[in-house]
Amino acid sequence: MAPQHQPQHQPQHPAQPQHGRRRDEIAITGIGVISPAGHTVTDFWHTVSAGRSTATALRDPELARHKVRLGCRVTGLPESADLPAKDARRLDPFAHYATLAALAAHTDAGAPAPEAGRSAIVVGNAVGGRTTSDRESALYTGHGPLRVSPLMPLVTMPNAAAAQIAMRLSWSGPALTVATTCASSADALGHAALLLQSHRADVVIAGGCEATLTPVTLAAFGNLGAHSQRNDDPARASRPFDTERDGFVMGEGAAFFVLERLTDARARGARPHALLAGYGSSADAYHLSNPRPDGAGAVAAMRAALRDAGLTPADIAHVNAHGTSTVHNDRAEAAALRTVFGPHGVPVTSTKGAVGHLIGAAGAVELIAALKAMNTRLVPPTANHENTEEGLDLDVVHTAPRPIPAGAALSNSFGFGGHNSTLVVTPL
Repeated sequence: MAPQHQPQHQPQHPAQPQHGRRRDEIAITGIGVISPAGHTVTDFWHTVSAGRSTATALRDPELARHKVRLGCRVTGLPESADLPAKDARRLDPFAHYATLAALAAHTDAGAPAPEAGRSAIVVGNAVGGRTTSDRESALYTGHGPLRVSPLMPLVTMPNAAAAQIAMRLSWSGPALTVATTCASSADALGHAALLLQSHRADVVIAGGCEATLTPVTLAAFGNLGAHSQRNDDPARASRPFDTERDGFVMGEGAAFFVLERLTDARARGARPHALLAGYGSSADAYHLSNPRPDGAGAVAAMRAALRDAGLTPADIAHVNAHGTSTVHNDRAEAAALRTVFGPHGVPVTSTKGAVGHLIGAAGAVELIAALKAMNTRLVPPTANHENTEEGLDLDVVHTAPRPIPAGAALSNSFGFGGHNSTLVVTPL
């Protein structure tokens, strides 16, 4: 095992803008999650920190002839007084998950009530209402155009989640949707911080949502060769950075955060979880599905996030890697991590071993794990990881949780199309 990484000094204050005014620190004051690992932050963290996989066999009869018949599914959704059952039934699952998670984050933050027009909502989502789209397409094929619901465009549009959250909270400020595939929710959080730092909003709910466990989507990813086909052993299928990996496992769910300027949060008596200190993004400009082999785009995003936070690589105590379990992506990210941190330079974990790949929701869900690891000083093991591929030169935390010293955490999200996004959180 590689030696444990020790930060050389405590995190600095976030970098200041060149014009001299102190940049506003951004506090995370609320967190909500709907995931295969649980529907509270406590339940989610219990599953992830135990290194337990949530992947199961999918029983949809339509999948019997598919290459892929496994996934990490959301079950047992909680009821919400703010989202009556009759309204929830009219939502596609991706918007249902988003609304529940966003409302939970709002409650966790103490239900902030910004002045009219001073709120914002930023949602990361890759594909919109795929469940509804597939169902209505089947109705059209089997019965003709008159059977297609007139509500389909409103239910499947990617911005339906942002619209639902705005309506439930009666927030009239900007309600935006970001689509950078697997980096979508990380980019949503980064743009939320920019809205606060530019004083275009006072409170922002930001995160991501996805629901893609549909036959058509699974067929596509199976044919692409990106998805694991361990149908007979789903719980061991997602294996980030492991020698036996054969592709990612699709997950679904949502995670949302309430963000505020730290001074405003403290003025209203909020108790922040952490600071969102840095954000960086880049484009590979290389290939639709494969990353640059040397990880140059990921390096650029990580270094930009560190600069934004006013930190150096030595200040990072833990990295929550994108870690998809695909051969090309794991190798490219390992190369990028070596460039930024050096060989075995920082403890690395991947949440995808436990909850799968949540596509547009991945960055937000994984930021919860990074934040909890930072605050508890305990890095969760990478579920199913047994042997690190030779040459990756990574210190992959596996088998059991690992204690770490105080320091910042960095979370990577890299999307199809070459979108790279990195977030840095620091303790208060």
